Amino acid sequence: MSYDRAITVFSPDGHLLQVEYSMEAVRRGSTVVGVQGKDCVVLAVEKRAIAKLQDPRTIRKIASIDDRTVLAFAGLTADARVLINKVRVEAQSYRLTMEDAPSVDYLARYLARIQQRYTQQGGVRPFGIATLVAGVNDDDKGVKPYLYQTDPAGTHSRWKAQVIGGRNSKSLREFLEKQYQDLKEDDLTEEKCVRLAIQALSEVVDSGAKTMQVCVVRQGGLKEMLSESDIQAHVDLIQASMDEDKKTSSDE
Repeated sequence: MSYDRAITVFSPDGHLLQVEYSMEAVRRGSTVVGVQGKDCVVLAVEKRAIAKLQDPRTIRKIASIDDRTVLAFAGLTADARVLINKVRVEAQSYRLTMEDAPSVDYLARYLARIQQRYTQQGGVRPFGIATLVAGVNDDDKGVKPYLYQTDPAGTHSRWKAQVIGGRNSKSLREFLEKQYQDLKEDDLTEEKCVRLAIQALSEVVDSGAKTMQVCVVRQGGLKEMLSESDIQAHVDLIQASMDEDKKTSSDE
């Protein structure tokens, strides 16, 4: 019996093969890096080369969900468009019902619930994307940044820093673990978060700022897409620091 023909049938070793195939689609997608700071969240995305005559605005890996929430994805763009529309409608429905903005946690849980639902219904297939959902919630205790991950199986989890997509995601995650631990959480300013995200993404891209997109979500939900010149300035500083470290080590 072929266990990869239907998503509702487990293989003898307990796997849903269609879900694993969708995770492979994520691994073949663009790399996405997320870093949570003291009062902001940074998303950095690998920007693949496009045709010279194509409008780059139609190929975006970072999308705004609500006033305070941004989503970045790795995997199939067409699947992402459907999911993003569903989450946007839910965000507006929540505002209409509750008369308040939905929290980042609520939107991440809703997104994961939709993804999980498509792993146990006949006539459909799992969504071939994983997402990083980032945002900032303001409450009585101050500003709280949030970074959540969802995957095709419908799992959602909160992270301080995470990488999805790309063949080198495991090594980049190890790089983030080491670099993030070297920094104190109270010292994670916006500049350091942006630099850490760009430095991690630089491990897999070759053309610097031309192949990166970076979004910063700040206090009050203010979102900014960094310009190519701003990203290049960070890339130059990172490269200068690496060159200085090499020079110092060679002198020793």
